[in-house]
Amino acid sequence: MSAVLVFFDAVPETLSSGQQELLTLAASLGETHVVTGTAEPAAALAYQGIEAVWTGSEEIAAPDPALVDLLETAVQQSGAAVVLGADTADSTDALARLAVRLDAGLITDAVGIEGDASAGAAGLSVHKSVLAGSYTTSARVLQGPLVATVKPNAVEADLAQGAVPEVTALPVSASGAGSGAGAGTGAGGVEVLERTELEASERPALTEARIVVAGGRGVDGNFGPLEELADVLGAAIGASRAATDAGWIDHAAQVGQTGVTVSPQLYLSAGISGAVQQRAGMQTAQTIVAINKDEDAPVFEIADFGVVGDLFEVIPQMVEELRRRTS
Repeated sequence: MSAVLVFFDAVPETLSSGQQELLTLAASLGETHVVTGTAEPAAALAYQGIEAVWTGSEEIAAPDPALVDLLETAVQQSGAAVVLGADTADSTDALARLAVRLDAGLITDAVGIEGDASAGAAGLSVHKSVLAGSYTTSARVLQGPLVATVKPNAVEADLAQGAVPEVTALPVSASGAGSGAGAGTGAGGVEVLERTELEASERPALTEARIVVAGGRGVDGNFGPLEELADVLGAAIGASRAATDAGWIDHAAQVGQTGVTVSPQLYLSAGISGAVQQRAGMQTAQTIVAINKDEDAPVFEIADFGVVGDLFEVIPQMVEELRRRTS
């Protein structure tokens, strides 16, 4: 069985839902190997089916170009026919550089991969949702290993706890100073001037959340009711560009053509008109619920369920009913 190498630029104490989905997808294609810049990731990777874990000789944090050296060395050691990563900026950057090193094809934003890795990359079909979800395409890589990034919520995570895997440290160091394949080639390419830790939040990451509650111009600066609903649902908070440009919420929450793309199981839109730029970032959601006072708002064209009404009246009723049913 061919190796499928899963790249995590960092491994937290508990794997995110997106990381668990990647491991599930890898197991369906071949023998799962993990490569990461985290120096001691084993405890978080105690799942059945992980055959090997590869790290550098020390901590290597994104966007250090040495991650590409680590990836290239791990591919050589594992003989991987497939390399998978999350559809994030850091992972995409590292995997794009790896594809150039290996003279291989890169496919980003995958929503599914089918086939058997033992037949090589040419035996695998990669599915993508394109043109704001209007079409689904299939593609294959005919040369080198398949290098692909996968969207969150594209796979249902199905992992069982297992033994702590053995970790092999490869001779690759931060800033490309190691002796592994390609070591030194990326030195000096990126200089990290400062790192600021994100504020801790009990809400899921926006791009990985299974439920997203998003607000737009209609919230008029008050995201309080949406945050209350999000907490009841265990959802992430999103926003339209109008809301972020107004300074009502951080730009990291922006969903749309110039923001992030989300594909949750449930997307609840409140006070968002649904212009095409916003729809480009969310219309692949499995179920869309829209709340808007304007019955002619474009968002109702793609909504599975629509409520014509004032969000400040509708959402408190939703919160009350949800709490009643869960009490």
